[in-house]
Amino acid sequence: MIHLSLIGIGTGNPEHVTLAAVRALNQADLILLPRKGEAKSDLIDLRRLLCRDLLEASSRTRVVEFDLPCRDARADYLGAVDDWHGAIAEVWADLMATHLPEGGRVGMLIWGDPSLYDSSLRIAERLSGKGQALDIRVEPGITSLQALTAAHCIPLNALAEPVLITTGRRLRERGWPSDAESVAVMLDSGGAFQALPQEDLTIWWGAYLGMDKQCLIDGPLVDVAATILERRAALRERHGWIMDVYLLRRV
Repeated sequence: MIHLSLIGIGTGNPEHVTLAAVRALNQADLILLPRKGEAKSDLIDLRRLLCRDLLEASSRTRVVEFDLPCRDARADYLGAVDDWHGAIAEVWADLMATHLPEGGRVGMLIWGDPSLYDSSLRIAERLSGKGQALDIRVEPGITSLQALTAAHCIPLNALAEPVLITTGRRLRERGWPSDAESVAVMLDSGGAFQALPQEDLTIWWGAYLGMDKQCLIDGPLVDVAATILERRAALRERHGWIMDVYLLRRV
């Protein structure tokens, strides 16, 4: 039996890691760290830092790194993602069979929280579907939305109003969701808000939230949209990758 802990580690700040997450790390027999290429080396460097700082000296936990399969950039987005998840599940299964042939506890360090726009739970379900005896636990982490609203010192919702959480792709394809006053946008490849009428919208944008290179911009969308696009492009060029999220609200 494999006991798999999906451990939310927040958005890059070691102080965001909960005590429950620290305990799960130290109880693991094996921690798997994904490498995403040189352009995103910061991501595995932060995971290495967490393991170095949070694993107790007496811990027998083994840390194993692996290369994450690349996703096909074909037009069939959902099909490409499905195939990609299948490839990742195969890698996970091979690593677990190699390093824990008799079973044991495995920890995966998940950026943000495993429940919010992350596919680790779906990938883990594929292991169960392949006959792997698997017990899954989730240690929640601070999400990018929490880090965003905290950094800007704002509430996520307007008074007594709901919030819709969506992706940049859907915002670009479908426009502003009906009956929504506030829209949180994740997984935007860049500038999906340009598809919206920019008048009467305020934006709170953040990149590299929780890190020392955190960048924040806010204001009326019509006034700051160009600034966000320019800053985002410059940051991506400087660091080789970018993670950003934003909140839009009607005013």
